Amino acid sequence: GLVDLHDDPNRLRTPVRRTERGFEPIGWDEAIALAARELGRVRDAHGVDAVALYRGNPTVHDAQSILYWNVLQRALPTKNQYSAGSLDTWPRFVQAGLMYGGFLNTPVPDVDRTHYFLMFGANPLASHGSLMTAPGMRKRLDALRARGGRLVVVDPRRTETADRADEHVAVRPGGDAALALAMVHVLFDEGLVRLGRAADHVRDLDAVRAIAARYVPERVSTACGVDADTIRRLARELAAAPSAVAYGRMGTCVQPFGTLACWAIDLLDVLTGNLDREGGVMFPNPAVNLGFAVRTKDGSPPYGRWKSRVGGHDEIQGEFPMAAFAEEIETEGEGQVRALAIIAGNPVVSAPNAERIDRALERLEFMVAFDYYVNETTRHADLILPPTPPLAHDTYDVALLHFAVRDVAKWSPAAVEPELSLRPAWRVLLDLSKQLMGLGQLTTEQVDAVVVRQFAELALPTSRFANDVTVDEAVAALGDEPGPRRAIDLLLRLGVWGDGFGRVPDGLTLAKLEVSEHGIDLGPLAPRLPDAIRTATGTIPLAPERITADLPRLDRWLDEAHGDDRVWLIGRRDVRSMNSWLHNLPSLAKGRPRCTLQVSPKDAERFGLRDGGLAELTARVGRLV
Repeated sequence: GLVDLHDDPNRLRTPVRRTERGFEPIGWDEAIALAARELGRVRDAHGVDAVALYRGNPTVHDAQSILYWNVLQRALPTKNQYSAGSLDTWPRFVQAGLMYGGFLNTPVPDVDRTHYFLMFGANPLASHGSLMTAPGMRKRLDALRARGGRLVVVDPRRTETADRADEHVAVRPGGDAALALAMVHVLFDEGLVRLGRAADHVRDLDAVRAIAARYVPERVSTACGVDADTIRRLARELAAAPSAVAYGRMGTCVQPFGTLACWAIDLLDVLTGNLDREGGVMFPNPAVNLGFAVRTKDGSPPYGRWKSRVGGHDEIQGEFPMAAFAEEIETEGEGQVRALAIIAGNPVVSAPNAERIDRALERLEFMVAFDYYVNETTRHADLILPPTPPLAHDTYDVALLHFAVRDVAKWSPAAVEPELSLRPAWRVLLDLSKQLMGLGQLTTEQVDAVVVRQFAELALPTSRFANDVTVDEAVAALGDEPGPRRAIDLLLRLGVWGDGFGRVPDGLTLAKLEVSEHGIDLGPLAPRLPDAIRTATGTIPLAPERITADLPRLDRWLDEAHGDDRVWLIGRRDVRSMNSWLHNLPSLAKGRPRCTLQVSPKDAERFGLRDGGLAELTARVGRLV
């Protein structure tokens, strides 16, 4: 797919500006000056919150976008920031932040050593793991079963992963939290709670016991679609296994009870002694750790510090959920969003109620997009700035290695020379940011030096070398070449595996990674309690009030769900689908049609559907055939 992207004739190879005649080329300096002028105009006239920022999914895979979007955020410190995160990940991050003290403090399955894998709403044979970074998932799951282990998949749909499992439990959509809490009930009721390594590091156990007492399997079975005997058996199997994992992913996040589901699943790991245990769920120790960037000064996770203007949605890590996006553009008044900067995102395709977002974007006074294509979203932009494609720049996976099932580090050098007509994203973001901050007289290199120093000032206090290395020493040792290389080298060398700028001679540096073509295997996950806990108390609260306060809503659902005959539409992963981007590339778009509806045979009979025929779905936000 990356080769197709590089060679794609539709890919933009120069900045373009929207005119009455369509998009026309524009020079880089002129384009950046235009973006700075218009964004600055809206900011100065209506306040900085009148400008919105949006990060799309591809930025997670690109170090320069992650590191240098931060510079634009500093230049435009708006509260109206958005990303694809609320479409797939935030419930898990909020729960992990409240329990473990950091959004990136997320325990992952030790899949290579576990004996029992209970998987809620995850399909790693299509998604490659997602918040369980693990290449070769088919081989890993086959190895689990070959060593006598058991794979149980809880999912409304018989997914590719469920089809290869020892057991498929067809939970009712949205029933995961109730099912997991009923299993927690069984653990307490039958005396199966064993805290293991977490015993000295948890609190609120009695509160969890009292909560679980309400979720008797017979109470939840009809609503969640799983009989009480199966619920009890699953809880007993999880508790009896030599090592076990309870893990949830997309299906547990994109539902009405996402945060409750993530919490209840983690309770299963804690209460069976499988937190921080080989073969259980463990905390990775990434070579580049961005934890310093997602914490507040008092050590609490950045969550709920302010609310959105129209809908009153909680801020999550400096962002509002996408549910607030269109209404903040549409609703007039102080703080109304009037301009947008968006990078690698296509919410007109990927976000719920996309037609409303499409209409809202037409109301903007100015929009600039960092993207390779004119697509459903960027067609609204006044200016599109295309960065160099992935094969033309170096990178390091600073994001997903936080969730790797094995600690590894790898530098990926550029495979081809960049086109002369393009500029890398980091340079464009720097050039735009410096103009917005009134630093146009400085060179890009001078501004980048300030950025690198700020990274050092943020990262050093949480580094194990905090008392040995000074900011001046670290910055001086990185050289003068601008760009993300210096930032990656800095974070590697200050990291837990780093050389500490010479303090640990065999530690990691970027130079060491560059000569390790296939990366460096740092070994299997190892126990990390209590060091992995970043809460203010240094302990794990098993019943965070901000989570348990939502239980009455789950109780109402349990009481109302009986006899509900509505049909629930569920999105699904495909092994060749890259979310909302690259759908026009031959290697990813070829094959059988994937725009199909899979339906329960009982529902098909009820609605008169036939295999291979057409189905018309009508919902509040639109119609689909």
